[in-house]
Amino acid sequence: MSTPHEEKRVVAVVGATGRQGGGLVRSIAADPGGAFAVRAITRDAGSPRAKELAGLGAEVVTADLDDPASVEAAFAGAYGAFCVTSAQEHPPERERAHATTMAAAARDTGVAHVVWSTFEDTRTLADDRVPLLPGGYRVPHYDVKGAADAEFAGVPTTFLRTAFYWENFLDGGGPRRGEDGVLALALPLGPARLPGIAVTDIGRCAHAILRRPELVGRTVSITGENLTGAELAAAFAEVHGEPVRFDDVPPDVLPAELANMFRFTREFEAAYAGARDPAEVRKLHPGLLTFSRWLSERTTR
Repeated sequence: MSTPHEEKRVVAVVGATGRQGGGLVRSIAADPGGAFAVRAITRDAGSPRAKELAGLGAEVVTADLDDPASVEAAFAGAYGAFCVTSAQEHPPERERAHATTMAAAARDTGVAHVVWSTFEDTRTLADDRVPLLPGGYRVPHYDVKGAADAEFAGVPTTFLRTAFYWENFLDGGGPRRGEDGVLALALPLGPARLPGIAVTDIGRCAHAILRRPELVGRTVSITGENLTGAELAAAFAEVHGEPVRFDDVPPDVLPAELANMFRFTREFEAAYAGARDPAEVRKLHPGLLTFSRWLSERTTR
């Protein structure tokens, strides 16, 4: 039997029309008998994506991370909050400011459980094999999130360390056919394993964390699988029905930030992939997708 809406605990989801936030909104909406109601926070409540979430039963609320008062109003009365920043849209300093705004709003409104989507600060783990970039970061979109963990001091928070989105392969990062006619997956991985996950599973893991208040104060590092370049290529080959070669390329072929991301992945595998055990993640979220299953489902749609 469904829990009456007024008895449900509200989860305020920042970035609800984005990948991570949208995954959490859909996970909660797909569990109508669960304990939570979802408040989807977006800058544009009239956008097609926001209207789609409203159609799923979400309460859609307008707020802007550059407007702290609007964020505080959006968090008011919520049991939980999912907090995420966008590296694609904003430079590191603005990401840090947005994290500060969300942490303050959660603190001031008495949110009982925050899930903060974060990463390692590679500056505390890596050496000059991952050179410092202008601005003092090694991997800016990792480092600023890790540094912003401190903003959540005194806020009941679970620190959710995510991983490479497999969806990136669908955005032009997958195998390409070379001049020799053979499909090749080019990644600067060397022999290292790349932690990766379906973005929908990030939302499902966040949903599972919100069900477990004992995880407040803990860091939960997630992955769907940690796969070598050769293993990723083999999965693509199975789906494509033809060979796919893994080509190990130097990091320097990529823009500086992405190059450093892969340098960190390959040179500090124990710190990165080693902290993400899919068997442990599956205890939190038993339906966790493997790469092959995710790829097969996306290809057959």
